[in-house]
Order: sequence, then C-alpha cells, then structure tokens
Amino acid sequence: MTRIAYLGPAGTWSEAAALCHGGDAAELLALASLPAVVAAVETGLADVGVLPVENSLEGAVGTTLDLLIHETDLQIVAEVVVPIRHMLLARPGTRLEEIQVLRSHPQALAQCRRFIERVLPNVVTAASLSTTAAVEEMLAESASAAISTPRAAELYPVQVLARDIQDKTTNATRFIVLAAQDAPPTGHDKTSLAFSVPHNTPGSLVRVLQIFAEAEINLTKVESRPARERLGQYIFLCDLEGHRHEPRVREALRRVAAQADWLKIFGSYPAWRETATVRPQRTP
Repeated sequence: MTRIAYLGPAGTWSEAAALCHGGDAAELLALASLPAVVAAVETGLADVGVLPVENSLEGAVGTTLDLLIHETDLQIVAEVVVPIRHMLLARPGTRLEEIQVLRSHPQALAQCRRFIERVLPNVVTAASLSTTAAVEEMLAESASAAISTPRAAELYPVQVLARDIQDKTTNATRFIVLAAQDAPPTGHDKTSLAFSVPHNTPGSLVRVLQIFAEAEINLTKVESRPARERLGQYIFLCDLEGHRHEPRVREALRRVAAQADWLKIFGSYPAWRETATVRPQRTP
C-alpha cells in the first residue's frame, strides 16, 4: 500500500490530489505544513508526498518552489491537476450579515477575491494553514465563516452559504508528487528544472533558452524566483516537454549545465493529460 503525505487535515484540495494519485487503496498521512510533507518522504514516513505547485488564478506556490530549490533532493514522479470549487461555509443557523471574520488558506482567499469584495466587503479575512483548518477554527467561534472544499462540507457540521465562489470557473491547481526517484520514460513526459546564469552578464539567459530552441524542445513554463542571496539575483524555473533520459533532452541539459552557473533537475515524470478526471473523494 502506497503511503501518501499531504497538507491536511482531511478535506483539503491536497487530499483530493492525493486520492487522485493513489486511489482509495492508498494510506493517507495528513500533515500540518508543506515542509512536513517533504520531511515525511525524506525520512520514510511516507512513500510519496503531494504538494501544490501552481494555480491557474494565483500562479506559483512559493513555498513549494523554495522547497524544491533550496531544501530537498526529492524528485517529481508525477503531477495531478485538480479543478477547484470553493464554498462559503458557516456554523448552522449563521446568516450572511452576521459574519465578521472570514477564514481560509491564503491561496483560497486570493482565488475568491472578487466574491469577497462584492459580497463580504466589510469582513475581516484571516489566514489559516489549510482550507480544512479554517473550518475547524470557524466552528470554534461565532460570527465567522470559512472558504473551503465540498469534501469539508461533508466531513464537518456546517451549512453551505454559497457554492463556486472562485473568481473563475476554470480555476485549477497543479500538484506535484515527490519521491526518492523520478519516473521512467513513458513517451508523454515533462521535465522540471531550475538554473541560474552569470549575474549582470548580457545575453546569459537568452543563450540558455536558445539551447532548448535549437533542440526544438518546447518549454511549457518559464518563471523566475529570487535566489535568496542578494537583491537582483534570480533563479529561473522551466518545465519542458520530454524526459531527461531522452537523447535530445539529455544533450540539451548537458549544454545548459555548461552555460549556467547552477542547474538542478527536479525530475522527469508523465505529463498530466487534460482528459484525465479526478477520482471521487473518499467518503467518510
């Protein structure tokens, strides 16, 4: 049985991604933070860990990127894309006009910004460690509500005040699955990596990107992240089509390593197919 660590408690979108990856037969381990998920895999408490890496509305999840860049050598073995449907939950009998505090994970609050501004403009927003933790905190106080998941609405004694309150109906979050080793080639793969280039050297970034262009390797994502050394230094992160063991990709990565100051490959793994569907969430 595969042991999967994820950001808990039960009822989070991370749990939905863990179920999608492992199915109902997996053993799920709920943890309080993303660094704890990584530590669980590194120490053998779990076989794999599921972490959110980007959202279609709010972009990259900085904590996950920083863990990949600076704090772990675990490899990405898979990815999962989960459609996100946020709900406004409250204690039974709570009326909308009574709400004074709105709790949720910062990502969820940001993804529902338009609803909050229009429907709850005078409410104080408060960050929680997860969307499920927000529900637990909300139930312990009065005049409070939480933005959370359909799964949390089933697990906890709450009433649903509003459904699908995210800013876009196409809202989705991409999760990565970390393990000790990445996956073998399947013919439909992606590779994720990070690199840095000589600071203040004209054309250094272009020369690296040109390597992929000359090899006809498609970059599906390019973004930057502060290097955490000094102001103005950045690390560049890329996702590319292909597996790192494919000759064309392997040669391109060799050339990139020669041009870059630093290169770290996060892993190669099967690309998520848009036609794939998320498994139903486990019933309590």
